[in-house]
Amino acid sequence: MTTCMTDILENYAVQQPNTIATLYDGKKLSYRELYQRVDRFAAYLQEQGYEKEDVIALYTLNSDLFLIAYLGVQLAGFIVMPINTKLAAPEVDYIFNHSQAKGLIYDERLAETLKDVSYSFQHAIELQEMNNRIEQQDRERTIVPLVADDTAVVMYTSGTTGKPKGVMLTHHNIAATAEIWSASMNMSSKDKMFICTPLFHCAGLHVFAMPMFYQGGTVVIEEVFSPTKTLAQIAATEATIFFGVPSMYTIILNTPGFKEHSLNHLRLLCYGAAPMPYELVKQVKEAFPNVKVQNLYGQTENSPAATSLLDMDALTKIGSVGKPLAHTEVCVVDSEGKSVPAGEVGEICVKGPQVMKGYLRNPEETARTIRDGWLYSGDLGRFDDEGYLYIVDRKKDMIIRGGENIYPIEVEEVLYQMPEVLEAAVVGLPHEVYGEVPKAFVVLKEDKSLDENSILSYCQTRLAKYKVPYEIEFLAELPRNASGKVLKHTLRPKETTI
Repeated sequence: MTTCMTDILENYAVQQPNTIATLYDGKKLSYRELYQRVDRFAAYLQEQGYEKEDVIALYTLNSDLFLIAYLGVQLAGFIVMPINTKLAAPEVDYIFNHSQAKGLIYDERLAETLKDVSYSFQHAIELQEMNNRIEQQDRERTIVPLVADDTAVVMYTSGTTGKPKGVMLTHHNIAATAEIWSASMNMSSKDKMFICTPLFHCAGLHVFAMPMFYQGGTVVIEEVFSPTKTLAQIAATEATIFFGVPSMYTIILNTPGFKEHSLNHLRLLCYGAAPMPYELVKQVKEAFPNVKVQNLYGQTENSPAATSLLDMDALTKIGSVGKPLAHTEVCVVDSEGKSVPAGEVGEICVKGPQVMKGYLRNPEETARTIRDGWLYSGDLGRFDDEGYLYIVDRKKDMIIRGGENIYPIEVEEVLYQMPEVLEAAVVGLPHEVYGEVPKAFVVLKEDKSLDENSILSYCQTRLAKYKVPYEIEFLAELPRNASGKVLKHTLRPKETTI
């Protein structure tokens, strides 16, 4: 197995130089052109005085330049750190500080958020300036041997303590994941992968973009999902594979005239990040009778790659996330780490070449999460008698809103910052489009008053938009058990969907 994605890119630049590697906003880049730009940007970065293991933050929206920067940082011998562009300034500031990032590549359209970030960088470059640099004459890059087990990427994911954790992925992790997923989806150089989910997320980047490069196919990039425009672009670019979270499929199926678009080239529709209800899977298959569907399961800590449910099982194994992927072991264990029999619920553990190196500057959490080579996911699940995995509960009360992970404690900590608030608890509220949205239960201090709009306004200045509570309910007290733990299951609605 090739241990580095930049090696693969370089090989295709020689073997099939004129094959289209990326398509963005009408602009095509061949493999030769893409690698040339990656190489030039890597040389430019080396000129800035970075050292091995320096972290360079990548804070941009979807574009071909995102992928050039992502690969260029690695080719130069440094560590790239994609940042969620939906985060609020305090959240971004924390990640910059914790990672001790030395450099920043940013989209000038996001400069407003950066104004409220206090962290200072050794070097920063706007996307437009980056583009100008790589369009200039060739630079001489210093050849840096890339070691398979060296950290290539750091991706921050929210932790149960409320503070994000930096997942360290190696060159080998990423190349292994690319091989695993490209095989699972039967990708080839003839495929065109349409990506409109954020590239700063591990799914868009490591489940689709890198596997497509691994097979020498074309990555079609759309900045954001827009039902009408996305459908038109899928048709215009003759895309063969599409990935969306369940809420995107709901929106597409309810877009007037969506069947008028010529989508004959589509062969595979992928979904993940949140459960897909049986009725929605059925509607998708009815709307696209000649297209296969595939469910994907993984987490940032495994690059992400764990299991997949193929088309042939989509309607017979509803609710399942399928079987383990190639080169991957999955088991379900009890509190002592012992495997439990089929049908019994336990913690899902994953082992394989895609399991992370560890958490950046967090050896304690790394030791808790990786034991004897097994990644303890924190997700609860069970196997059926035929070896299909089912998720029965999500890690530490996590809420998934339209594919975005929200940990309640992140929102609760902001609510507790309000002087009028005595107690707060956040749970997931079922939503017809987004799957789930956060709902906050608030207990005010005696003789204090606060209305819903004041709370929402406060949250909007301190949280990413998707984390802001969809609804606020005031209570006299929070339900607790004898030991004082909040009983969140009593706060969750049973069947109501909004």
